Amino acid sequence: MSWHTEGIRFSSVEALKVLFLTHSFPRYKGDAPGSFLLRLAVALGEQDVSVSVVAPAAPGYPDRDVIEGIGIERFRYAPRRFETLAYTGNMAQDVSKSWSARAALAGYMGAGIRRALSARRLTGSDLIHAHWWFPSGITGRIASKISRKPLVTTLHGTDVRMAKAIRSSRPFFRGVMNSSARVTTVSSWLAAQVEELQPAMYPDVAPMPAATDRFRPGRTREAARFLFAGRLNRQKGLDHLLKALATMSRPAMLDVVGDGADAKSLRLMASQLGVSDRIVWHGQLDQDGLLRMYQSATAVIVPSTDEGLGLVAAEALLCEAPVIAFRSGGLTDIINEGKTGFLVTPGDTAELARALDAVLEAPEHAGNLARAGRMFALSAFSPETAALRYAEIYRVALSRGAT
Repeated sequence: MSWHTEGIRFSSVEALKVLFLTHSFPRYKGDAPGSFLLRLAVALGEQDVSVSVVAPAAPGYPDRDVIEGIGIERFRYAPRRFETLAYTGNMAQDVSKSWSARAALAGYMGAGIRRALSARRLTGSDLIHAHWWFPSGITGRIASKISRKPLVTTLHGTDVRMAKAIRSSRPFFRGVMNSSARVTTVSSWLAAQVEELQPAMYPDVAPMPAATDRFRPGRTREAARFLFAGRLNRQKGLDHLLKALATMSRPAMLDVVGDGADAKSLRLMASQLGVSDRIVWHGQLDQDGLLRMYQSATAVIVPSTDEGLGLVAAEALLCEAPVIAFRSGGLTDIINEGKTGFLVTPGDTAELARALDAVLEAPEHAGNLARAGRMFALSAFSPETAALRYAEIYRVALSRGAT
């Protein structure tokens, strides 16, 4: 077997070689799942770090591929019709509800370990970087022990919520944490959550990069048209926004971008609240479509709770869209009340409605905050900043070796 190297970017013969393990990575250029990992991998090339990726198979895509110079090896883990765990954002829920998903997960773990070890040999990787402790951190832990290469594990949010909610998962969580030469989280709030679960564990805070080259301001904004972008589930909080929309003192439209398990019930709620005629449901959009929405929205609303980071808020600020967000999770790393946007008490729909009205009443003030927010986002979430941070983390991990 030979590794497909055509188009793969190697910065120098002395480049540090890092193997990414992930259950979510773009299947093609412009694909949304795990797109921040591709941005990080590409940017690391400028820091003399060469990245290769092991990710699960996806129907219709080759087992070996190269996207933007990054080599990807995809592994089969079940019969095709059961390969449904990855790329949906619902892996943990699916496994908890379905025996076929649990069987597929067993296959996933075994295939992931085998392919990680095979890819490490083929690329001569110096270090393994697992994204999400479950499932990649578990496979990374085993691969690290067998290969005697250090493991870096990054926690993104959903995996930490899983460790908090499912007590039986915590021994596995702690095993990954203890086996990692370095642990990183994408926000300071998430780091605090990890410290609660694992006392004496002090993760490095290292956000994932936003697409600073793609997300930029447009020319004009709608006068009274808000935007929500995210999965349609309870954690993302669209239900709170619908209730706030119904109680605003001034009428406004709402664009909803995204899909999810609660789509039907949320549409029903909008009808019951009497705001259906003021909502446009767009479903999933590609990045170009989402960019246009950011550029024209009066403000972007992020009513999530316990968000690992909240890249939607960062993308909106890059487009100079005012942001109203819940004071929860990693969103407080992005939105500084009165400086880069507006923060609202989580779940307080009356306060959220007042914030929506305030943006309509004082658009110049909201615009000033958004412009300041863009400057902050450019410095904090650029691929160059993320790559510099992770290159340093890798050097520290290598100095400590495998654990």
